[in-house]
Amino acid sequence: MPVEAPIEILFVEDDDDDYFLSLKSLARDRVMVNTHRVEDGVAAMDFLRRAPPYEYAPRPDLILLDLNMPRMDGREVLKEVKSDPELKCIPVVVLTTSDDERDLIESYSRQANSVITKPVGLTQFRECLATLKKYWFTVVKLPGR
Repeated sequence: MPVEAPIEILFVEDDDDDYFLSLKSLARDRVMVNTHRVEDGVAAMDFLRRAPPYEYAPRPDLILLDLNMPRMDGREVLKEVKSDPELKCIPVVVLTTSDDERDLIESYSRQANSVITKPVGLTQFRECLATLKKYWFTVVKLPGR
């Protein structure tokens, strides 16, 4: 039986604590993942388009996108990803601390696949990521997998 390649996840997240908590939560289960991180939208687009210094970056199977970041925010990243014929099939899950209804509407209007408000508590955040992981890596069939 062939071994499946790990799922490639791109975190577009400028908050170290949220990123490291996410990594810990992903490591708890037995799903094989490779994680990559960029801290702003400009770097995210460079990674996705394999511009220097990301010439050898893998194509992500899933993008976990924060909305509020320096240089280029998540809203603009989402707009660019979903308007690019080479990238638009990559699922994008928006992870945000914002509970503003306008952010929710704007994210879905820009074709986010899901929007999740980051829970404040550690336990709730872990449960949220466990649910996200189960859905995207067990239930959903990702392109190219």
